[in-house]
Amino acid sequence: MAWHKFRGLYGMVDLSPADAEPTAPGQPVLPMLERARTLALALVRGGARIVQLRMKAASAAELMAAAAVVGPIAREAGRPFVVNDRVDVALACDADAVHVGQDDLPLAAVRALIAKSGRKMLVGVSTHSLDQVRQAVAGGADYLGFGPVFATRSKDNPDPVVGVELLRKACALAAPVPVVAIGGIDLEGVSACAGAGATCVAVIRFVNRAPDVEAAARAVSHAFAAGFLG
Repeated sequence: MAWHKFRGLYGMVDLSPADAEPTAPGQPVLPMLERARTLALALVRGGARIVQLRMKAASAAELMAAAAVVGPIAREAGRPFVVNDRVDVALACDADAVHVGQDDLPLAAVRALIAKSGRKMLVGVSTHSLDQVRQAVAGGADYLGFGPVFATRSKDNPDPVVGVELLRKACALAAPVPVVAIGGIDLEGVSACAGAGATCVAVIRFVNRAPDVEAAARAVSHAFAAGFLG
C-alpha cells in the first residue's frame, strides 16, 4: 500500500475518556459503538485519508468491538484502517496497519508477531526526537508519527513540544518514509505542518470535539492541501 498517496488528514476515532464528553452543548453522550460509527463516518466524509482507532483506556474486547464498527467504514471508503497500540487486536480484526508508541512493544517484536501470523501489515511508530526517527527508520517502520508539534491535551503525560522546525528536520531525515505530524495541531497549524513536509496531520481535538465533525475535518483537509509543498 503506497501511503504517500494518502496525503491530508489522518483521522483519529479517539474514544479516550476526554472524548466521552458531549461534543457540543446540550448534545447527549453517545454509547461507545455509536460514537465510533458517527466519528468514523464524519471523518471519511470530511476527507480523512487514513482512519485510526485510538482507545487508550479500553479493554481488548472493547477495542475489538469498536474495530468491527470502524474498520468496515474505512475500507468501504477506500481508506487504510489502523489500530493504535495493540498488534494482537490489529491482527484479529484484519487491520491494514498498527501504530505503536515508544512505550508499546518494540518495533522488532511487532514485526515478529506479524510475520508469525503469516499476515502482511504496515507498522507506524510514534517518535518525539530525531534519534527516535533514526531508530524507527533503521528498524523498518512503514511510517512515523512525529510530535507533539504543539502543546497537546490529548495525552495525560505528553512529550516535550518539538515545534515546526524540528518537524521539518524529522521529515527530511525520515524521507522517503512518510511522517504524520501529531500533537496540538489546530487549523492554523495544519498548513505549517504540511509546509514542513508532513505527509499527513493527525488532528484530534479541533476535529473530534467540533460541533460539526465533518465540516471540521473538511476544513483541515483543505488547509493541508493549501499548505503542502509538493
